[in-house]
Amino acid sequence: MKLLKKIKKFFSYPLEMKLLFLEAYLFLGWARILKLIPFSKVAPSLGIQLAETSLSNESKNKDLINHISNAVRMMSRHTFWESMCLVQAIAAMKMLERRRIESTLYLGTARSRTGKMIAHAWLRSGSYYLTGVEEMHKFTVVNTFAKKIGD
Repeated sequence: MKLLKKIKKFFSYPLEMKLLFLEAYLFLGWARILKLIPFSKVAPSLGIQLAETSLSNESKNKDLINHISNAVRMMSRHTFWESMCLVQAIAAMKMLERRRIESTLYLGTARSRTGKMIAHAWLRSGSYYLTGVEEMHKFTVVNTFAKKIGD
């Protein structure tokens, strides 16, 4: 019954959103594969290390950025592989890159309540946070990757 309801809901979306969901699903899979590769090999594809993109926004991209954020978060709940913060951030970054929209990927660390080191990733474009925003305030930024367009 739940599956039928989800399928009905999916088909109620406009074609543009369905395509965005499919793209998000594919990039989530691609990003998950990247997680299997040593990070030092993946890092250069993420942008300029220890740099950030502008905090200013182009209002024409606001709706598109919001749609990408929603698509990535929604589809990450339906993958059969782990699609947590880093996978979501990379997927959203690549979707923005395809549309020539700059973004910054943040990597942070913190200590859990038990003292264990934990990590988190989140993505920003302009002043909009696409992924990982719920937890980012708990983490200290240890690295950034700026995906600049046209440099």
